Amino acid sequence: MTQEPFSDHAFHPNLSDEPPTRYGIIGTGMMGQEHIRNIAFLDNAEVVALAEPDEGMRKEASFLAPDATAVDSLDALLHLDGIDALVIASPNHLHVGQMLEIAGRRALPLLVEKPVYTDPLHTAQLAEFAARYPALVWVAMEYRYMPPIASFLSRVHEETGGIRMLSIKEHRFPFLGKVGDWNRFARNTGGTMVEKCCHFFDLMRLAMQSEPVRVMASAGQAVNHLDEAYDGEVPDIWDHGYVIVDFENGARGMLELCMFADGSRYQEEICAVGSKGKIEAFVPGPTRFWPAQLGVPPVAKVIVSPRDPKGPMELDIPVDEDLLEAGDHNGATFYQHQLFLEAIRQGRQPAVSLADGAMAVQMGMAAQELARTGQAVEI
Repeated sequence: MTQEPFSDHAFHPNLSDEPPTRYGIIGTGMMGQEHIRNIAFLDNAEVVALAEPDEGMRKEASFLAPDATAVDSLDALLHLDGIDALVIASPNHLHVGQMLEIAGRRALPLLVEKPVYTDPLHTAQLAEFAARYPALVWVAMEYRYMPPIASFLSRVHEETGGIRMLSIKEHRFPFLGKVGDWNRFARNTGGTMVEKCCHFFDLMRLAMQSEPVRVMASAGQAVNHLDEAYDGEVPDIWDHGYVIVDFENGARGMLELCMFADGSRYQEEICAVGSKGKIEAFVPGPTRFWPAQLGVPPVAKVIVSPRDPKGPMELDIPVDEDLLEAGDHNGATFYQHQLFLEAIRQGRQPAVSLADGAMAVQMGMAAQELARTGQAVEI
């Protein structure tokens, strides 16, 4: 067994004569706080402003960024001076409205969490925003930057000889609680196939280097949240499903999602197969959820299985413990922020464009609708 380390991020001290890049965070709940912790690891960068209407979340974020100015609205944040870039980590259904407000007030480089939109009615607004916004916009698709998935993506075409089949399995814990329980209802999240699975549809397009042409799906709510009620309303967020996607190049992708599989050793398993061989990636879930009585959490890995000569090769992909503790995405948020910051400073195009983010949502919406109706959707 060999090892491919992902611990060379190097938490550099600020040795630059240049002023730091200053971030404003919009939404300081669980994901917003993960962004704050990872920005703290960047070279010559700092969080200087926080916008969060919930007092409890605002206080938690202020503990992580004690020198930042904390306000209760985006409007108040946009009145502050000395901000160089913005991160939107608010509830999903607020993203488009906040992007439009920013565009009308102060066009700064923008990292917006997935899903970039949640309602088909937002499509025209998003297109107009994309056409007119003059600054960098990067959609936060963290899964691309999980070290085992990044390693998988860098090898997949060589090891398979061209992907013909791609499968993605996520077996994980249920949706966590959020402020105001906004994530319990599809009207706020876009539905599970958008909220959770846009990551996987993005990975399919990225790995295939091809566009989807047909989607089929079966999904629903079987176990989670059925015993909950909010103002008398039972959550409608789905907890499992299958999705099959056909691509222009003739390849096929499949997603298997189960959100009542808390006991899994690995949270994500990805497998690509082609005429030359097979490659797999195995990604553990968040370290904070690994049972202490089981000892050390599993290490991420990639397995390459050529057809000739036969014989799998297994690679461990260890991730720095500080990065594992800084968030729930196997170190990916830090690596994403490194690239976003480089794009700001060097004037690069985003690695994950608004068009990429929008297509992932479109695929998720198609899967959501056809699972509901039993139809297949042409894209």
